[in-house]
Amino acid sequence: MSYDPPRPVGRLLLTPEDREAPARVRRLHRLGLAQRPDPALDAFAAHLAGLVEAPYAMVNFLVEGGQFFAGLRVPEIPPVRRGDGTSPEFGRVQPRDRGFCPHVVVRRKALVLEDVRDYPRFAGNAVVDEFGIHSYLGAPLIDSTGTVLGTVSAADVRPRTWGKPGLETVKASAADLVRRIERSAEDGLPL
Repeated sequence: MSYDPPRPVGRLLLTPEDREAPARVRRLHRLGLAQRPDPALDAFAAHLAGLVEAPYAMVNFLVEGGQFFAGLRVPEIPPVRRGDGTSPEFGRVQPRDRGFCPHVVVRRKALVLEDVRDYPRFAGNAVVDEFGIHSYLGAPLIDSTGTVLGTVSAADVRPRTWGKPGLETVKASAADLVRRIERSAEDGLPL
């Protein structure tokens, strides 16, 4: 099992140290998660995107060597274009130092960033420039063993005032998904 320690940038530690990574990876394997995209998790991400009216939503598991979006909703027409007219592809696998979900996992609590550019720790993240992500809303997936499996999150290309309704929605969505995951594992059925 490989685990990439965080890398400091200047005096800022952009990606937090994740001491629970080995236990999380073992738990994800036991639950049969984070091995392949799951249509049920894609549907879950699409539903979350609709609830908070965001172009991006993810069910993200932190795995060996990075992050895996087992559930993903991205806009059909990417909102960011490169100088040559093409758009970057938001893939299912990202390095651990991209995005904001690793912070949610280590914090073990929701994170609301109305404009990521207002926070020096987050403004320099690659997803800001590459995908135009300017706001983020995420909550941890904490199972009954106390393991943070990953996150559910939404992101937008414009600054957003997510407010208390957005925070409550993402936290309730995370709790609902954990119940579904654990019920599925108990019953031996797909999500």
